[in-house]
Amino acid sequence: MSATVSFPVPTAHGPRDVTVSYARVGRGEPLVLLHGIGHHRQAWDPVVDILATEREVIVPDLPGFGASPGLPAGLSYDLATTDSVLGALFEALDLDRPHVAGNSLGGLLALELGRERRVRSVTALSPAGFWSEAERRYAFAVLLAMRGISQRLPLPLVERLSRSAAGRTALTSTIYGRPARRSPEAVVAETLALAGATGFEATLRAGTTVRFTDGLAGLPVTVAWGTRDRLLVRRQGVRAKTMIPHARLVRLPGCGHCPMNDDPALVARVILDGSR
Repeated sequence: MSATVSFPVPTAHGPRDVTVSYARVGRGEPLVLLHGIGHHRQAWDPVVDILATEREVIVPDLPGFGASPGLPAGLSYDLATTDSVLGALFEALDLDRPHVAGNSLGGLLALELGRERRVRSVTALSPAGFWSEAERRYAFAVLLAMRGISQRLPLPLVERLSRSAAGRTALTSTIYGRPARRSPEAVVAETLALAGATGFEATLRAGTTVRFTDGLAGLPVTVAWGTRDRLLVRRQGVRAKTMIPHARLVRLPGCGHCPMNDDPALVARVILDGSR
């Protein structure tokens, strides 16, 4: 079941209300799932039911993505602001230091929440922020190309392509290691989500100088990387382990940049193990 919540966030010109769309399911310790840039909360659908057997799972659309409106005037899409917005969201939903898992941008946000000690554990799947400058430029160029294609493709063509495994591969092989496994309906929905993401460009601009450099001492951290990640190559996982020496580094065989659909059982197990 989806819902929306509005809450005030301070700005230089006084508080502004932010509205976030989210889903909440399951029972147990709270676990928040954060999606990547240009995606939406449905990216987590393949693992939510598994996770909900042991956790209360909260899956928001980040502001400016999915069904959540963009941030109001006076708020930027940088890490500090998004971290504050997520902290305010936790308060609005009565979440006391939840576990958090994130993918790509969501993985970086999860790590930032860990740095601020707003969460009790972090699981980051192919998180942003451990790139070299060349790797960052490559990833941003690919993301911009994907965004441009999604905006130019007519919806009937997207729907026609999504009906075949070859078409789904053409549309989503950049982010999935096993793109044919994604359902036609999901491929259409995430193509539309990428095309309509009002926070896309501002988020990408805010990320040009981002590097994650905190060791997160004293916090349980899991970093997982797909062996078929074509967007953020897996050697960045080694850098993450170097930066966070106590982190558990997990290899996800056959998985791409968004591994939740490639191997739901494995990804769910990694997240549950990381939050125990």
